[in-house]
Amino acid sequence: MRVCAIFVLPLFFLACQPSGNSDADAVSVNRVATPLPPITIYHLEARRSERIVWLMEELGFPYELKFVRGNLGASLMQIREVNPGNPVAPTVMYGDEILVESGAIIDVILNRHAPDRLQPEINSPDYPWHQIWMHYAEGSLASRMGTDYRVWQLQPPEQRSPLRDIQGTVQYAEDFLGKHPYFGGTEFSAADIMMHFPMGYTFLINVVDRNQFPNINEWMARVEARPAYQRMAAVSKPDGMPSPPVPLPDSARPPAR
Repeated sequence: MRVCAIFVLPLFFLACQPSGNSDADAVSVNRVATPLPPITIYHLEARRSERIVWLMEELGFPYELKFVRGNLGASLMQIREVNPGNPVAPTVMYGDEILVESGAIIDVILNRHAPDRLQPEINSPDYPWHQIWMHYAEGSLASRMGTDYRVWQLQPPEQRSPLRDIQGTVQYAEDFLGKHPYFGGTEFSAADIMMHFPMGYTFLINVVDRNQFPNINEWMARVEARPAYQRMAAVSKPDGMPSPPVPLPDSARPPAR
C-alpha cells in the first residue's frame, strides 16, 4: 500500500500543476464561439424581454419572436404554456432548455456564441464597469425605481431620503456618463442594453425629473438611433407600450437636492 501511495501521489500533484499556458490563453480557450441553438423569445410588448430581441438584432442572430400583438394577457398565456412554473418575460427557449432572467440570458448568448462582441475584453479596464452596470440595471436601478414609485403613490415624501433613493441612483449613472460614452466604457455593449429599459421606465413613471439628467438623455438618444434598436422596436413593440403605467404627478416627487 505504501508503494502505491508513492507513485499515486506524485501523479496527483503533477495533475494539479498549472500548464505552461498563461491566464490569457485560458480565457481565450474558454471564450471560443460555439454554434447557436434555435432561439424562441416569448415576449411581452415594451417589457424586459425586448432586451433579448435587441441583443439578437445587434448580433444578427436568427430567432423566433412569440407574442400576441396588443394583448399582454394572451402573450402571458403563451409564456405559461411553456414555462408554467415561472411565467416571466423574457422566457427563452434555448434549444430544448428554458432560460429566464434577461441578464443571465445575455451572458449565456454572448459568452457561448459571441464572446468577442458587445462586451469589453475581460482584461481591459472597461470590463469591471461593464459588469457593474450589467448588474446595476436590475439590482440597483430597477429595484429602487419600483420601490420608490409604489411608496410615493401611497404617500408622497416631503423630502429626499437621507440615505438612498431613486434620485441618487440615477445621478450615479448620470455622473458615469459624464466621463464615459457608454455604460460599457468606450464602446456600446450589452450593459447599455441592460440599462436602457429601467432608465426609460424611470423617466416614464416620472419618479425623477428627466431634465436634470442631460448625459442620460444624450446617451438614450444615441443608443435608440442604432439600427438594431430601431429593428427591435419595430418588431417587438409596433404599437408602443400596451397598458402603460400611470406616471407620478410632478408634485408627488420630493424636491431635488
